[in-house]
Amino acid sequence: MAYILGFVVADGCVMKRKGRKSSFIFNITTKDREHLENIQKAMCSKYQIGLKSGECSREKNISFVQITNKEICLDLINLGVIPRKTYNLGEIKIPDEYFVDFARGFFDGDGTVYIYNVNNTPQIKIGFVYASTQFINHFNKQLCKFLGVKEKSVHLIKAHGVKVNSYSIDFYISDCEKFYNFIYGNKPELYLERKLKVFNDWQNIKRRHYVKKDYPSKIGWHLNENLIRDGLPVYFPIYVTNPQL
Repeated sequence: MAYILGFVVADGCVMKRKGRKSSFIFNITTKDREHLENIQKAMCSKYQIGLKSGECSREKNISFVQITNKEICLDLINLGVIPRKTYNLGEIKIPDEYFVDFARGFFDGDGTVYIYNVNNTPQIKIGFVYASTQFINHFNKQLCKFLGVKEKSVHLIKAHGVKVNSYSIDFYISDCEKFYNFIYGNKPELYLERKLKVFNDWQNIKRRHYVKKDYPSKIGWHLNENLIRDGLPVYFPIYVTNPQL
């Protein structure tokens, strides 16, 4: 349930039903239909899974389920998943023994992981993006505490075409290894396979233990590298810190 709560914080919401007093709908939306089916099984839910068919490419092949169970909706609200939570979500207080599952759920929903090259050396990066500063700051502190690493800087992502900015935190190489061991170390039943695959690919890279040097110059050039992002090949600009190396 802690995993599902983390996934809902990322890709779910609670909505008030129009014209019905104290009536809510709980919604989960994801492009991974099979994973949504696994979540349904864990919840013993038999609600029908729908498929979005909007004109926008981002809305195609998106699966969703809407649950009208009042008890679940009120539980989520009491835990902090309030209606219109995206920009207003506060701290979600998770008992320490369940935080690993919550973190894995949030990562599977709103996290990203990919492998790329810098100076012909493989690197791995994990990122989280969220619109609520209060939530991402609290999550940052909790996660870094459990990983035993220094708290990460929260970066502002200025809005383009939307009203509200987002905020991100990033983890690199050795911290990614710690994150991998943390979220999968308890042999979980619920996880997104395509993201685990990226970590497994990383484990098979011979030069993954290479330690990146702190180059004096941040001026570089853009390289189009074929990356693995969340298990899917994409093209992404890479910034090389020193063209002489």
